[in-house]
Amino acid sequence: MTSLLSTRNLCLRFGGVIAADKIDFDLHRGERLAVIGQNGAGKTTFINICTGFLKPDQGQVMFNGQDVTGREPRHLVRMGLGRSFQLPQLFLDHTVRQCLEIAAAARTGHMSWLTALTDAVDAREVDDTLALVGLHERSHLPAMALPEGQRKLLDVAMALMLKPQLMIMDEPTSGVGSDSKMQLMDTVMQAMAERQVTSWFVEHDIDIVKRYATRVAAWIGGRIAADGEPDDVLQQPQVKLEILGTR
Repeated sequence: MTSLLSTRNLCLRFGGVIAADKIDFDLHRGERLAVIGQNGAGKTTFINICTGFLKPDQGQVMFNGQDVTGREPRHLVRMGLGRSFQLPQLFLDHTVRQCLEIAAAARTGHMSWLTALTDAVDAREVDDTLALVGLHERSHLPAMALPEGQRKLLDVAMALMLKPQLMIMDEPTSGVGSDSKMQLMDTVMQAMAERQVTSWFVEHDIDIVKRYATRVAAWIGGRIAADGEPDDVLQQPQVKLEILGTR
């Protein structure tokens, strides 16, 4: 099976700390990968290398068959590698709809001070994406007026406007109330399925991992300590002890 994203011998040090230790990794189309691990295990560092925010000391990142090691994030976005952040990256003074219009205009290259946003984007595409994440009725509100869960959905919706093949989500449920987490992830995963986007998400809530992931990669000390089907990985003794805190 051809990998959508892969890494080979990926290494990165911060002084004496090994953040990525000779990582070989393959992600295939259609997978729903959950990445788990304690804080400082290297999960976000690995994401930052794969999305161009950090350059590895050595090794290679391949996306869709191309070597993208060290390429800038904006180049990777145009190639189809999307990302949402633990803290949503929004235009808080703009309306929900305008946030999506800005993302669409950035993708097409039609953003200009001389062109109105409404003239630069496909209104139906914006409407469809708003409906997909359940924000259509809030499209007129400024982004700053949204609660945290809906800000997360808006961040995902903006990334979807860039038409990614792969979406990497760093802790999509962090800061969201426990009674809203499942509903948020239902919406996100349905959106990924509708748009046929492969998904990779970092998550600490193991109930969410069990419910939504088809594959789990467990990080310990800058390495992937276990990788495979959720039930198998979550039963590994090292994972139970060092990540789940059980024996």
